Amino acid sequence: MIKNNLSEILGRKRIKMSELQNLTGLSYSSINDLYHNKTNSISFETMNKLCNALEVPLGELFEHIPD
Repeated sequence: MIKNNLSEILGRKRIKMSELQNLTGLSYSSINDLYHNKTNSISFETMNKLCNALEVPLGELFEHIPD
């Protein structure tokens, strides 16, 4: 399973989803879906934008948890 840590990172850094939207250029609905774990896939471009905006490595944003 892949764990999405977006909500934890935003909380820790005190960044609102609307701020992340401005930083990344991603749609609010895309960010909201990721935040609430309502998505099954994500593009490399989106991952890159999130990592750059949040200043975190990919392994902090997503982590693999063996089934």
